[in-house]
Amino acid sequence: MDLHPITQAIRTQTAQTNEMEHSTPLFLTSSFCFDNAEEMRAAFADETDDNIYSRFSNPNVHEFSERVRVLEGAEAAYGTASGMSAVFASFMALLKSGDHLLSCNAIFGSTHTVITKYLNRYGIEYSYVPAGKPEEWEAAIRPNTKMIYLETPTNPGLDIIDLEFAGKLAAKHNLILNVDNCFATPVGQRPIEWGAHLVVHSATKWMDGQGRVLGGVVAGKKELVHQIYLFCRSTGPAMSPFNAWVISKSLETLHVRMERHAANALHIAKALEHHPQISWLKYPFLPSHPQHKIAVKQMQNGGGIVCFELKGGLESGRKFLNSLELLTLTANLGDSRSIASHPASTTHAKLTEEERLAVNITPGLIRISTGLEYADDILQDILQALDKV
Repeated sequence: MDLHPITQAIRTQTAQTNEMEHSTPLFLTSSFCFDNAEEMRAAFADETDDNIYSRFSNPNVHEFSERVRVLEGAEAAYGTASGMSAVFASFMALLKSGDHLLSCNAIFGSTHTVITKYLNRYGIEYSYVPAGKPEEWEAAIRPNTKMIYLETPTNPGLDIIDLEFAGKLAAKHNLILNVDNCFATPVGQRPIEWGAHLVVHSATKWMDGQGRVLGGVVAGKKELVHQIYLFCRSTGPAMSPFNAWVISKSLETLHVRMERHAANALHIAKALEHHPQISWLKYPFLPSHPQHKIAVKQMQNGGGIVCFELKGGLESGRKFLNSLELLTLTANLGDSRSIASHPASTTHAKLTEEERLAVNITPGLIRISTGLEYADDILQDILQALDKV
């Protein structure tokens, strides 16, 4: 029976016991037992796939990873403690002293910190290229370049990078293409189909979808994911079995949730696009988006994030956030409840003003993570807050 990846992921159930339970049980244990010394020896020698220790592997983490693998169309996947541990492991397991990382400049604030503050301590060089100017990317590749890293849509400015272009560029120069697919999710976009070798996620966001637990995952080429697994096995950013169980169950509803998130986001974007208090607004599936044609080529929907610039700058941003009555002010995104944030003073506060402006993170930029509430209720709250700016 030829099943769609969404159906396959829902029906993937590997963490079972002999009781034939319909819902996956929890495996809250630090270690696993063996019947005899030979079984234990073979497991430690990697001659079998037996679980040894939950820092190495766990049935719940394996099931979560398998579901993401299916959704992304990857050869392998490995769950980690958080999205940032997935990002960091994808760098440290595959890059060494003397290697060069080429990254788009529009990335999550913590990823920027890892690249600029920590990679150089291990002798790993980096260069940033403008997310909106792919014609400059090839010239930035060096003889020691090993990996291209990018986000699309970018956080928080929603720039769209052409994955087909990036995949061909990586193939031409024999580079690893590493894509943060958190904003789109695998039901909205599958970078591997366009040539990506690795895909990373903060599963904390849309995959969990209810702001409950932390988690991350790396999916991609089997040999690359195996190297990341070995790095994590030794260094310890293990995913909690409980968190894996929670997010794995959430993946069963990811498709229908993202349809609602995207529909709400598009409704809000259309209503606010020409609001007098807003200088500009971006949403990937609006025709006014600068990379709209690329977005509709590679994405199934526009995702659940809308961003806009308030005309009054920082002070207007504060008034807007303080006037919201329904939307939550929190550091998370991808929740069932709508969230508003001010990237310049929160997620990207560690960047210099010059670095923020280079990726269009202006003082008045507002990021809306659209929840699952009734769309007009979300819109009504935003409008009443705008009236008070």
